[in-house]
Amino acid sequence: MHYDRTRFQRFILAAVLAAAATAATAGQAPEEESTQQRDARMAWWREARFGMFIHFGLFSVAAGEWNGKQIPGMGEWIMHDAHIRLANYSTLQREFNPSKFDARAWAAVAKDAGMKYVVLTTKHIDGFCMFGSKLTDYNVTNTPFKRDVLKELCAAVRRAGLKMGTYYSISDFAYPDYCPLGPGSTWAAVVQEKKNPDFNRYLAYLKGQLRELLTNYGPIGVMWFDACYDQSPEQIHATELVKMMKGLQPNLIINNRLGVALDFDTPEQGIPATGIPDRDWETCMTINDTWGYKKQDHNWKSTETLLKNLIDIVSKGGNYLLNVGPTGDGEIPPECVQRLHEMGRWMKVNGESIYGTTASPFKKLAWGRCTQKEGKLYLHVFDWPVGELVVPGLRNTVKKAYLLADQTKTPLTVTRSEDGISVAVPRQAPDEIASVVVLEIQGLPEVEPNRIKQAADGILTLQAVDATIHGTTARLDSSPGQDDIGYWTDAKDWVSWDCAFRRPGTFDVEITYACTDENAGSSYFVEVAGVQLQGKVQSTGGWGKFVTFKIGSVRIPDVRGRPVFVQATDMPHGAVMNLKTVALKPQAQ
Repeated sequence: MHYDRTRFQRFILAAVLAAAATAATAGQAPEEESTQQRDARMAWWREARFGMFIHFGLFSVAAGEWNGKQIPGMGEWIMHDAHIRLANYSTLQREFNPSKFDARAWAAVAKDAGMKYVVLTTKHIDGFCMFGSKLTDYNVTNTPFKRDVLKELCAAVRRAGLKMGTYYSISDFAYPDYCPLGPGSTWAAVVQEKKNPDFNRYLAYLKGQLRELLTNYGPIGVMWFDACYDQSPEQIHATELVKMMKGLQPNLIINNRLGVALDFDTPEQGIPATGIPDRDWETCMTINDTWGYKKQDHNWKSTETLLKNLIDIVSKGGNYLLNVGPTGDGEIPPECVQRLHEMGRWMKVNGESIYGTTASPFKKLAWGRCTQKEGKLYLHVFDWPVGELVVPGLRNTVKKAYLLADQTKTPLTVTRSEDGISVAVPRQAPDEIASVVVLEIQGLPEVEPNRIKQAADGILTLQAVDATIHGTTARLDSSPGQDDIGYWTDAKDWVSWDCAFRRPGTFDVEITYACTDENAGSSYFVEVAGVQLQGKVQSTGGWGKFVTFKIGSVRIPDVRGRPVFVQATDMPHGAVMNLKTVALKPQAQ
């Protein structure tokens, strides 16, 4: 269980952990649909797998600076982070004139990258509208630019054969009747100047703008809501909003940040280590560090990182919504264009392994990732092997293997071994970042459990990412610096590993975990070969500070597969631990 998370991470965690409960809430939506109807509505989105997020607005003019000072934080949050009063921030409206804006050029960049849909910020938390709303003068048509950015982009995106989506922030610093409803709101410093706000009037404005977006701009593929931090679904009339939107556009797909109509979950700036099982989901991520343009942010992710992110996400059953933050002049930064073009070059060769695929049948592959379609496995190889590619545990008959980059589909030799199958591959990788080997298989994928084996020195290391997690709360956290099983707030949850012991003997058992002072004290055991080693969780000084403890020794009498378990027996202070590894180290003979 992690308590020291950022605002966004806390939001994402709440959304993920509440998925089951929210699904019940979503049932309150007036229009029930069958599984077949839902699948038909979601079909294009699941086929697409890759989309472009665009954060564009008055914050693009500010470019991360105010009164000559660089403002820490995200570019689009500058009004909040610099505590700028509306009377001052709104002066940017008089400066907004993106003379280099070209909707066709933006759509072309997305299409060239291999993206299949585009989502534009129609209104961010600063309240400024990037469409010609009749309900407020605080919009793009009342600037020196005068043109409706959303209207032009919708036309260009559809002309390019892509789907159009709209981002909309529930929170609104500008509208006089928007007010935080929760105590200790994070927005208080920004909205405190508002006099006698009436949230019901804001709700009428909100509904009116959503009606505008869904009646004046043609078919909208996705409504991407955000910033609903201080209001419950009931307070924002979420069910009523959903009914209205579905009435206007029945095929609309709505993300999870309204609290109802959970069509897809939205992890942000990170990739869930095991995906989000039984849910549609989409990771949204920046190419540098910020969403809205900041001229001082040059921390660009490499093309290699971006491509591997895309492959990793799709291999876990998700979509990748990759953001660009155009400048105040209306240009997508050249660093973004270059990287997206390079991704598109890879997609032109390997897009078959991304579009319309589903999650990997393998729990973990040391050399890369896997996606699948009916009758095909696409092996995305990051670390190209010498001579042969070993695919562990695959039981299916392989009818044919070939390189996706090989237009002739010249067969590769496949042999079966104790560990699975091996594919003979050429010395040179077709692609320096990720090469794709296609396996045409007979039947649905059948994969044997991946037993963890002893290293050459006899040590057996059981990592969190390889564990099977049982229960309702504990889950894998692969955020930077973590890679542990955390959020463990139910003592009935437990974890296990399937292990192959090839060298018997006596082993010292070590466990590595993290825990805060206030949550320490849980009792647990590690079970190996039927022997339970008891332990009590000690404080390590924080959820991210990992310490290794030896908890005892165990005798492995023979060579065969054995499971290893970790289970809590008592949890007096609200959480168990953040479990990183269990290691069995052979004692000197």
